[in-house]
Amino acid sequence: MQLLENVSLRPYNTFGLEAKARYFVEVTTADELRQLLQNPRWQQVPKWILGGGSNVLLTQDVDALVIRIAIKGMEVVKEDDEHVYLRVGAGEVWHELVLHTVEAGYSGLENLSLIPGTVGAAPMQNIGAYGVEIKEVFEELEAVHIETAQARRFKADECNFGYRESVFKRDLRGQYIITAVTFRVNKVPAFQVSYGDIQKTLAEMNVQELSTRAISEAVIRIRQSKLPDPTQIGNAGSFFKNPEIPKAQYDQLKQEYPELPGYVTAPDKIKVPAGWLIEQAGWKGFREGQVGVHARQALVLVNYGGGTGEQIKALAERVQASVEAKFGIKLTPEVNFI
Repeated sequence: MQLLENVSLRPYNTFGLEAKARYFVEVTTADELRQLLQNPRWQQVPKWILGGGSNVLLTQDVDALVIRIAIKGMEVVKEDDEHVYLRVGAGEVWHELVLHTVEAGYSGLENLSLIPGTVGAAPMQNIGAYGVEIKEVFEELEAVHIETAQARRFKADECNFGYRESVFKRDLRGQYIITAVTFRVNKVPAFQVSYGDIQKTLAEMNVQELSTRAISEAVIRIRQSKLPDPTQIGNAGSFFKNPEIPKAQYDQLKQEYPELPGYVTAPDKIKVPAGWLIEQAGWKGFREGQVGVHARQALVLVNYGGGTGEQIKALAERVQASVEAKFGIKLTPEVNFI
C-alpha cells in the first residue's frame, strides 16, 4: 500500500478530466483498508472513495485522501438447487463479472453487460439496464465504516434500493466503503428480453435459441451502437436519470407530444426516457468548444479532449433548464459532482 501526493486523477475518471488528489492510495484488501482508516494520521483527513471513476464529474482538485478500491476476487460461497451465490471483490470490473457469469452458464446479469465501473459501485447506484436492476440478484454486501473501521454486512432490505438509489446515496452517504458484494445468480435462466431493442437485435443476429450469451451479446451490440467508448471520447455513460412522473402529467404531455415514450413503474407513475426529452429539446449533437451532447445518444455528455468539469456541469445545467422549460420535467443527474 503506497501513499502518493498530488496525483493526477485524469487516468482514474472516464470523462478524462484533469484534477489533482492531495493524497492518493490504492487498497487491495479489506484488511488494508481497515488499517488505513485506523491510522491516526488519516483519521481527521477528508476521504474520497474511487472505484472505476465512471460515475463522477471532477469540477475541482480533490483536497482529500483519495482511496481507490482495487479489491479483487470472485468465488462461489454457496449454492442450492436454483441459485449460485457469487462473492465478488469491490474492485473487480463490472463487465468482467458479467462475462464470468455468462461463461459459467449463470443468468441474471446478462442484461447489465458493458456497464462501465466496478462492482463496489453497483449496489450504491442500484445499476440497471434493459429491464433488470441489481436489487433483483443482490444477496448481501460487505462494507467498512469510515470513522470506526468496523466491518458490517448489509442485506437487501437494509440497502433500501430504489431507482438508481440506495441507502448509501442517502442516509448512509459517505459513511461506508463497500469491499465485496455477493450476488444470487440463477442456474436456470429467467430471460428478460422485453425491454428496449433486445428482441429486435436478437432477430438481427439471427439467434435461433435464446441464451444468456446471446442476450449479453445483443446488449453489448446495442450499447456499442449508441454509447461512445470512454477510451475514445470522455464520458460517464448516462448523465441523467430517466425521470418518473405522475401518470396524470404523462397523459397531459402525451396529448401534446403523441410520440412521447413511457414505461409504467407503478399504478400512478410513468418513467420517461431522459434521452428522448433532451433530444426533443434540441440538444442532441450539440457541441461548444471541447464539451457537448453526443450525436448518437442525447443522454450522454462528452468531453472531446481538453474540456473541464465546470464546462460539463454548466452544459448539464443548461440542458436541465431547457427540458424543464419545455416539458415541466426536472432531470436529475446520475453522475456525482465533485
